[in-house]
Amino acid sequence: MPAVLELADVTVRRGTATLLDDVTWVVRDDQRWVVLGPNGAGKTTLLQVASAQMHPTEGVVAVLDEIIGMVDVFELRPRIGLTSAALAERIPRDEAVRDVVVSASYGVVGRWREHYDDLDHARAEQLLQEVGALHLLDRTFGTLSEGERKRVQIARALMADPELLLLDEPAAGLDLGGREDLVSTLTVLAQDPTSPATVLVSHHVEEIPPGFTHALLLRQGRVVASGPVDEVVTEANLAATFGMPLVLTREDGRFAARRRTRRTAG
Repeated sequence: MPAVLELADVTVRRGTATLLDDVTWVVRDDQRWVVLGPNGAGKTTLLQVASAQMHPTEGVVAVLDEIIGMVDVFELRPRIGLTSAALAERIPRDEAVRDVVVSASYGVVGRWREHYDDLDHARAEQLLQEVGALHLLDRTFGTLSEGERKRVQIARALMADPELLLLDEPAAGLDLGGREDLVSTLTVLAQDPTSPATVLVSHHVEEIPPGFTHALLLRQGRVVASGPVDEVVTEANLAATFGMPLVLTREDGRFAARRRTRRTAG
């Protein structure tokens, strides 16, 4: 399968801080990746590079067959679906959900004078239905719960039929019910062969949806392990990533991790 994202020896520095350190990574168009790591591991920086929002200090980044630094990023970015806390903050709180989603057709945040036809609105409604949020169509974004906002953002990210979908900590701030609803939504997307290549950033193995195929583990900007989920998400790799001994379990396709204590050691 062709690659949709390639990083070769990528390093990102800001001042004296190294945010990513010699990262090499390839995402192919039939893969669903989860990126795991503690705070400060470089996960959000990695997604900023992957979404053409940030240039590397060193190394080469290719997104959808375009080399960052040699392409007009304003033409490239509409081909990438992105959800992030920073993007959510830019969405006007008085904007109707239907407009939050449909405005992604033009790659803008907030309705202005652009025109959308019936096909645009029909696609927005279809996507909201797919993520279980069609009933929110006429609500304003500011009246939604955190979980509802996350679903609407995913629908928005899919509106322009992206070739690459990047989800930066979509479960952050959700309660248990909201997280489980979101994981269910992402599971459906992951198992749909027509869905784009997807990268999900998270702190928690519990948030890995069934159907995700690969994992990248980061610590202090460096790759700890990378490859198929079953090979990478292990107790040893997670212990190295999070800096503590862990007990890892898996049931019904879902992972769970907790700190290993003397009682659980053996």
